[in-house]
Amino acid sequence: LFPCEKSSWAKLLLGVFIVYMLHTAWLLYSFLNNKPCDGGEHCISSYLTARPRLQVNVYMNNMVDVPGSIYSVSPFWDFWFSRQVAVSVPEETRANGSLYAVVYVHKSGVSPLEDNKEVHYSAKLTTYFTAAGSEEDKRRTSHKPKSVSHWRPHLSIIMMSESFSFNKGGVPSDVRRFMRVQVTYLPLLLVNELSFRVRDLMEINRSSVQLPLTVSYEGISLRRFRFLVQLQDMIYSLRQFGFTEENIDEIKETLVGSNFYLLVLTAFITSLQLVCEFLALKNDISSWRGKSSMAGVSRKTALWRSLSTLLIFMHLLEETSLLVLVPIGLGAFVEVWKVFKVYKIKLQWKGLTVNKMDDEEKKTVEYDTQVSRYLSYLVYPLCISVYALCFLSMAPQLFINHKVYFITAFCFLQGFNTLISDLCYAVSFYNPSLSLTSSHQLCCFRDEVFLLLYLYQRRQNKNQCLQVRVLYN
Repeated sequence: LFPCEKSSWAKLLLGVFIVYMLHTAWLLYSFLNNKPCDGGEHCISSYLTARPRLQVNVYMNNMVDVPGSIYSVSPFWDFWFSRQVAVSVPEETRANGSLYAVVYVHKSGVSPLEDNKEVHYSAKLTTYFTAAGSEEDKRRTSHKPKSVSHWRPHLSIIMMSESFSFNKGGVPSDVRRFMRVQVTYLPLLLVNELSFRVRDLMEINRSSVQLPLTVSYEGISLRRFRFLVQLQDMIYSLRQFGFTEENIDEIKETLVGSNFYLLVLTAFITSLQLVCEFLALKNDISSWRGKSSMAGVSRKTALWRSLSTLLIFMHLLEETSLLVLVPIGLGAFVEVWKVFKVYKIKLQWKGLTVNKMDDEEKKTVEYDTQVSRYLSYLVYPLCISVYALCFLSMAPQLFINHKVYFITAFCFLQGFNTLISDLCYAVSFYNPSLSLTSSHQLCCFRDEVFLLLYLYQRRQNKNQCLQVRVLYN
């Protein structure tokens, strides 16, 4: 099943993958097993253990010296609430400016400036976003659309309300950056960025004197607090990799609406797919580089694969991040390189040169033309079907294998990676954010039909080689 030669690069990548999965398993174990400190001078207890009466105040632009605030409630920390308030927008913000909100948690009835145990967190209520104008406006202006300030109508406040005792030397790093210690550690406060969606944005203009803001609060456990911190760090990393806000919104929907254990399984499957994809691409290049004869290789299949991969790459070129485009572009480059290898085209300083085919290669071309003619009787009527086109394009190679008893190098990793993807799509109806029809779920397994046939042919070919070897001996 693994005809490609193993190399040090493959072993190195496999070792990195194992280390990464062990590290991820250790992080998950630390999330699920937060053991409190048993007591003593080495422990840091929570300020919430004494159950103080706390108050939350939300101010604009950190103007705590101005009487009044956007929102205030007391006491609050041991229950959940959600209220909508009207916010007066300053003139600077209406002139395409920004606006920040500062959330203060302090003693009830005391100003946050007079409370030495207050905690605060700053959050941006506005974000710059490119206004979606009409097609006519886009044609009139040659320059890029201007980014306009938009209002974020949700402010989700979360705080770890669990009275947990930490060991001084064992505070997790994701908790330490939110912790302020004064004999006891003060409440861990955070604004939940996962609740923000691009579709909720409201454009700010000169007439936007007042805008609605939904202020919500929720007390959560230490486990969930750490999990949200990790997710928000991941969202920040995705922005650095070039993901658009629309792509990030889709990821947020998946993260927020899915079960924790399902997310862990998804992360493991995604990591396994990346490793399999890289190994399959590497072994594919190594196998084709060593080919001196193209006997038994379908030209039509290589041409179809290169064209379809290029079309997918060009379609995603303008609307996908580099993290997705790089592997797809690399795969498209390899498929085009295969076409040059199959047709024996070489690039030289004088121009393109095409080498002649031997007798076995000419026989392969005859079979390839024959099966392509038979296949065209099915492809033309079904060309409007997306499910059938890519599926039937793999048939010529299968037919050539049967006629010339020559099995081309087939890397099982690529087929295994496809099987993992198809299984994920087939069970996607468990995720309410995805809506796939039952026919699409069944068609996910169309490629596995040829996968099983390829494996059967390879097994038969191996048995034939063993029989010839025995007779030769």
